[in-house]
Amino acid sequence: MEIDETDRRILIVLQKYGRIPNAELAERINLSASACHRRVQRLEKSRVITGYVALLDPREVDRRTTVFVEITLSGQADEVLEAFEKEVARIPDVLECHLMAGTADYLLKVVARDTDDFARIHRQHLARLPGVAQMHSSFALRTVSKTTALPL
Repeated sequence: MEIDETDRRILIVLQKYGRIPNAELAERINLSASACHRRVQRLEKSRVITGYVALLDPREVDRRTTVFVEITLSGQADEVLEAFEKEVARIPDVLECHLMAGTADYLLKVVARDTDDFARIHRQHLARLPGVAQMHSSFALRTVSKTTALPL
């Protein structure tokens, strides 16, 4: 799908203000409400917009600790990667899992209440993942910058 400058302006606003009423969105991007609505529907139908979410403050839901976990697997065979990916996707505390190039095979972003809670997550879930040869965890001390908005 071709994304033009008007689509970009719509996407920029929606990434920051996902619940904005269509009339206000149309006004911000200088488009009629009906044309704006049609464009948003087209962006949704073509899967440029894949959904809408509520972003939560981790402190307010008692998930104050962010841990980045580097995982090296025992091998690179498709069966090993698939088994690992299937199981890691089942862990609710893992927000992100990335297959990496470099020293680690995967990088996980894990949220926990505190270090004791991370120890529980590690013991009950991470240590039981299939094919893991090595694991290295780094605790974030403070989030300096964070966004969900993709640059357009």
